[in-house]
Amino acid sequence: RSSWLLLAPLLTPPVPVITAPPCSLCPEGAHRFQWIRNLVPEFGISSSHVKVLSSPAEFYELLKVQIKAAKQRVVMASLYLGTGLLEQELVYCLEETLEKSLQAKGSPGLRVSILLDYTRGSRGRKNSRTMLIPLLQRFPEQVRVSLFHTPNLRGLLRLLIPERFNETIGLQHIKVYLFDDNVILSGANLSDLYFTNRQDRYILLRDSPEIADFFTGLVDAIGDVSLQLQQDDTVQMMEGMVHPYQGDKMAYCEIANQRVMEVINSARTRQELLHAKTFHSSQPGSSLLSQQGSQASESLKPEPDTWIYPLIQMKPFGIQIDEMVTETLLTEAEQDARIYLTTGYFNLTQAYMDLILGTRAEYRILLASPEVNGFFGAKGVAGAIPAAYVYIEHQFYSEVCCLQQQERVQLQEYSRAGWTFHAKGLWLYLAGSDLPCLTLIGSPNFGYRSVHRDLEAQVAIVTENKALQQQLHQEQEQLYLCSGVVSTSTFEQPNRYVKLWVKLVTPLIKNFF
Repeated sequence: RSSWLLLAPLLTPPVPVITAPPCSLCPEGAHRFQWIRNLVPEFGISSSHVKVLSSPAEFYELLKVQIKAAKQRVVMASLYLGTGLLEQELVYCLEETLEKSLQAKGSPGLRVSILLDYTRGSRGRKNSRTMLIPLLQRFPEQVRVSLFHTPNLRGLLRLLIPERFNETIGLQHIKVYLFDDNVILSGANLSDLYFTNRQDRYILLRDSPEIADFFTGLVDAIGDVSLQLQQDDTVQMMEGMVHPYQGDKMAYCEIANQRVMEVINSARTRQELLHAKTFHSSQPGSSLLSQQGSQASESLKPEPDTWIYPLIQMKPFGIQIDEMVTETLLTEAEQDARIYLTTGYFNLTQAYMDLILGTRAEYRILLASPEVNGFFGAKGVAGAIPAAYVYIEHQFYSEVCCLQQQERVQLQEYSRAGWTFHAKGLWLYLAGSDLPCLTLIGSPNFGYRSVHRDLEAQVAIVTENKALQQQLHQEQEQLYLCSGVVSTSTFEQPNRYVKLWVKLVTPLIKNFF
């Protein structure tokens, strides 16, 4: 494999940059982030339903427990499903639960929907598809496997780019795992590394039917515009659906936009009506009867002190909600506020870099040292990717120093023997507060790919509850404990040497990783 292959993605048409409209924080009200509900549904829940997990092993065990306990639905969206023993055990759990569902009389039956990326899920002879075909063969009425194929990989480009490199054009990158009314949000994929020694983030939302319904609808919408895996390992589109790489690209993207936005807007309308109903029934002028009815229905449901906002980013379909919200959060963060931002792959968009360097809040940015980068030690050209990230990091650090912002903007590198680093997200501490009131968690890495190429989803979790704020603070501290502060001497170490060809190629290909 020669290095020219890295340049093949440059054949794809450039994506136009659209500036997000300005949006300002609401300084009053229940919390200052209610403006987000102008864009997406707002789900109010009790903080007692939120649990922050800390380790890959805990994540894996929870997946198995939740699969085994599921009665109505299992919905899993990931980049891919690995092919090792741990992944096979997950498939066995699904098989066992589906079998029990078939045998249970009078049961509505368990439905399993799995959404993966087509290119990553088809890589190699043994792959995600071959792992899941036995489920399709045994439970054809209950199992659906959808493989998203980016509309940007088509024609001559699709024929020329080899396996692995074709993944640079665009991916299904969303990671959501839900079981009945329990939802796990993470940046982790369904692969043995993410169950053992690749550090990520994971949050469980228990007994949250509205949130589970939303993400079920989202995965169904993407699934509807994806290739459907068949029992003989072939794929086909749903009847009447435009093909992602053989059909008209504009028509396909328009349909995909409509499907996804319908899920977002209908959920937003439902939540607004629910919010209005709750608000009016609690007013002094409301009738005694309606108050009693409301009290009866709410008696089992604690007053919400935590709000969940799903943030979707699908630039190929013209959906840029996550980008708009993230830019607004960075723009409006006040002086003396602290933002802890972490990414496994440090390659921020120019807009995000400009906001970090040009605003007033303090930043602590956690990124992977070369040794814990997921590409460290990879064969061929991919082995140079950690060096490319070092080069990007050095350039950003030099700009921070040039602007004399080292005190306000600090880089920290995660380092842990025998582990790799894949955590991404953000914690926001308001000025004068020792605890975060907001976190972002999900699939985006804050890089060009996340904003422009891939399908991404994360949630903003806003909470007034001190115990949950403490959980989020401990999560942040635990990750940052395994890090060292970046300084000029960091880039003088022998393992930070970047070859000239890497420096020359990185500006050309940085939009693809």
